[in-house]
Amino acid sequence: MQLTGLHVPLITPFNSDGTVDLPALERLAHDHLDDGADGLVALGTTGEPATLTDAERAVIIDRIAGVCTDRGAVLTVGAGSNATAACAEALRGTHPRADYALVAVPHYTRPSEAGVVEHYRHITAASPVPVIVYDIPQRTGRTLGLPALLDLAAIDGVAGFKHAVGGVTETTVRLLAEVPDGVAVLAGDDAFVSAILALGGHGAISASANVAAGEFAALIAAWRDRRIEEARLIGGSLAALASALFSEPNPTVIKGVLAAQGRIATPDVRLPLLPASDTAVADALRATGRVLVSVD
Repeated sequence: MQLTGLHVPLITPFNSDGTVDLPALERLAHDHLDDGADGLVALGTTGEPATLTDAERAVIIDRIAGVCTDRGAVLTVGAGSNATAACAEALRGTHPRADYALVAVPHYTRPSEAGVVEHYRHITAASPVPVIVYDIPQRTGRTLGLPALLDLAAIDGVAGFKHAVGGVTETTVRLLAEVPDGVAVLAGDDAFVSAILALGGHGAISASANVAAGEFAALIAAWRDRRIEEARLIGGSLAALASALFSEPNPTVIKGVLAAQGRIATPDVRLPLLPASDTAVADALRATGRVLVSVD
């Protein structure tokens, strides 16, 4: 199936004693789907998976999978490693309810572009579900050119891309023009979601949608229905919101806003992250009030 629409990479809320607040997680999941999200992402970067225990990761996936089953929503599970064999082994154990796995380009080791293509060729062969290539060079240290992206798109088992390259580049424009039918390009930089959609993107995986799922869903619908002026206005205000939410390391400001709104008990994150400053949270709260959207 073609991957489209809004997919929200859930935060991991914590109780004041540091444990995972599973009831709050489930409430957020239902809220996002109520607001128009098409799917949820468990253990994306926004969910702080690197600081969770194996047991915590397992129960989080179970709870989100349960919500997706109840609601008929798409479930994507974050996975990956910069070691191909380890990544393939992890994917073999993908939760049976998962529809997709979101796998980042190998980080730190900075393989060649050909090495990246071979990495995905190996892991998709092992994966029981289609893989979304998470292209985020500012975190991985590896920029992928158009030939490599099209080679990845041609791999059986690659469902699409989370395109988070820090802007709209020539490669972005050409990828959207040349990507094969059935392979999705989802916006992954929240400030550029509207621009990617305008160029033919298929949807978004948006961390900022933890705060504004209804507004991002409305943006996607506006571009889909060719309500261009409405889409431009919503997109501009959401870009400003995204800038405020990413003014400090993600997901610290998002958690600060959700806590201030009473949607989670604490804004806590785990080290090495620190909670967002009061100033950053206040700025983001003001930005939420300036989002221009009319939802029927």
